[in-house]
Amino acid sequence: MQQSQFPILQSSVYGHPLIYLDNAATTQKPQSVIDALTSYYTSLNSNIHRGTHYLATAATERFEEVRRKVQSFIGAADRAEVVFTRGTTESINLVASSFSERFVGEGDNVIVSAMEHHSDMVPWQMACESKGASVRYIPFSDEGVLDLGAFERLIDSHTRIVAVNHVSNTLGTVNPVGGIVRIAHGHGVPVLVDGAQAVAHIPVDVQALDCDFYCFSGHKMYAPMGVGVMYGKRRWLDEMPPYQGGGEMIKEVTLEKTTYNELPFKFEAGTPSVGDVLGLGAAIDFMLAEGVANIGRHEMELHDYAVELMRTVPGMRFIGTAAEKAAVVSFLVGEAHPYDVGTLLDKLGVAVRTGHHCTQPIMDRYGIPGTVRASFAVYNTLDEVEAFVNALKRIAPMLM
Repeated sequence: MQQSQFPILQSSVYGHPLIYLDNAATTQKPQSVIDALTSYYTSLNSNIHRGTHYLATAATERFEEVRRKVQSFIGAADRAEVVFTRGTTESINLVASSFSERFVGEGDNVIVSAMEHHSDMVPWQMACESKGASVRYIPFSDEGVLDLGAFERLIDSHTRIVAVNHVSNTLGTVNPVGGIVRIAHGHGVPVLVDGAQAVAHIPVDVQALDCDFYCFSGHKMYAPMGVGVMYGKRRWLDEMPPYQGGGEMIKEVTLEKTTYNELPFKFEAGTPSVGDVLGLGAAIDFMLAEGVANIGRHEMELHDYAVELMRTVPGMRFIGTAAEKAAVVSFLVGEAHPYDVGTLLDKLGVAVRTGHHCTQPIMDRYGIPGTVRASFAVYNTLDEVEAFVNALKRIAPMLM
């Protein structure tokens, strides 16, 4: 992979070449994605689905072409099961609100893992609070591995849905979602998977996983911000009420009542971010050209090399050491605050993430304020890994 495809990676920071290792927060965009956005706004800009003129028709065709592309990318059975949203957070809120409205009642429970991103925890807490239901949490080990035995003990006849991430954004753990789905389905319980940290690194087939919902964001897979996907099995989407009201999600409106549109439009109220959806299509093309499995192998090569070199840094402490991991390294240097480590690395041109990563319960589990997180993408190199670790060695004496 040539970094030249990513214009921003030609930048310098404080006189140093930029080394961007904050990919779990957002990936940089290849020129092809930038061009897709520019092309839409310079030659195709129009609202979609409701116009008969050339631009409206052409934009609608391109928009729906991306829906079919997403369907193929994740292995959905039906394009109507692909709903465009603003990102993973909106996708999960959509399910939590709409599913709970129809299927969750007083005395019921929802099970989530204790390693979830806040966007897959807070919406369920809110939904359960409004319904008089409770949230139960799957614990995890010191290594960052979910306790499936505990999960089986938590699930009962009042469990209405299970929500779990495919890959932990903080620990990097690749969770056994297939096994979780089998256990849940054995009790007749559907499963939502937060795939935000998976789709850019692991080939995903939602039919093979047999999950009921799968949610992800474009901006973590080389696409623009402001676009995401909520996949849902038709059997659930048909029964769930709309998440929002307005244009597009209706079939007919009178002063007396409203009838709702067919799937997927029932869940796509208002004008979508058409340009960003087209950018998502370009990002999928980019990833398919590279090969998602190839991208994942490259990233794990960088991850393993980084961990090997980081072990030589004085005071190095790794947080999350599961055997099944994605290319995310969370760490601390001695007792130094993560913010201090990140600030010093930034001055040397290395961009990492610091803080609780929207997973405060994980930090409470380890008794720490946060971590430093380095995460890798297709455009990172072994030379950058070496430069990153050399920067760590340079600043470590200042932190001890």
